[in-house]
Amino acid sequence: MSTTAARKDTAALEPWLRAPRGRGVARGRSLLGVVPFFAFVVVFLLIPTLVVVIGAFGGDDGRPTLANVSALANGYIVDAFARSVLLSAVTAVLGAVFGALLAYALVTAKEGGLLRRVVTAASGVLAQFGGVTLAFAFIATIGLSGFVTVFLRDNLGIDIYSHGVWLFELPGLALVYTYFQIPLMVIVFLPALDGIRPQWREATESLGGSTWDYWRLVGGRLLLPAFLGATLLLFANALSAYATIQAWENQIPYVVPQLIGTAMTSEVGLSNANQAQVLAVGLIIMVAIVMTGYALLQRRTARWLR
Repeated sequence: MSTTAARKDTAALEPWLRAPRGRGVARGRSLLGVVPFFAFVVVFLLIPTLVVVIGAFGGDDGRPTLANVSALANGYIVDAFARSVLLSAVTAVLGAVFGALLAYALVTAKEGGLLRRVVTAASGVLAQFGGVTLAFAFIATIGLSGFVTVFLRDNLGIDIYSHGVWLFELPGLALVYTYFQIPLMVIVFLPALDGIRPQWREATESLGGSTWDYWRLVGGRLLLPAFLGATLLLFANALSAYATIQAWENQIPYVVPQLIGTAMTSEVGLSNANQAQVLAVGLIIMVAIVMTGYALLQRRTARWLR
């Protein structure tokens, strides 16, 4: 083989010889972009979780122990977990149903129109509206001396508290939680509704199907995983909420996050950091299970959203 032919062969192979190295450099550069995200996850998620788990199984002397875990069998802790699950489930279902209806109404509106932009922006704000501000807004509106309560009682003779002070019980708490659950559902469920193709409905009608047939056999089945996943997300959101209910009722712990706060900051001898960490581990496990289900349902939804 001549020298010229060998050079031609080498030149032809040169791109293939450089490709692995080029791909490796490009992959390394792309990974640099996610370094801040992983650093954030490690510092603000993984490390605090490890600290909580280690502290849950550690005693005051620093030695491993299961004594803290036995506190989970106490009656008031079991009741708090039950109330947390009940409150989260009720508000998740209510928020999912009404939020899905509102999201569907937005989808039927003009795309990019003023109504959709305003409602979407308001949902983004109201989904984060909580804490002392939200508690004060409800108490000032429909509290025992709220202006709506007083107006109904003095002008229409309607006493909304004729059957008891329901505002500080489960119905009242569910009403307050639903206030920020509905806009969160709108934000989460709207992309799934946007993914529904008009051609699918037209195909159903061309085959002789009715509107009921379309939602029962096509649209409903496609949206069900997204709806269930969004409901699980709302459940986890309510399960971990603390600021609103603490501002609502800070004397008697009603849910697990309040018990954790009491165990960390009690001024009457009830503080126990290890017990607070055990309760936090319980919540972490529950949220992890719920979010795993949410991720699986979202993966199924993503198949037809592409």
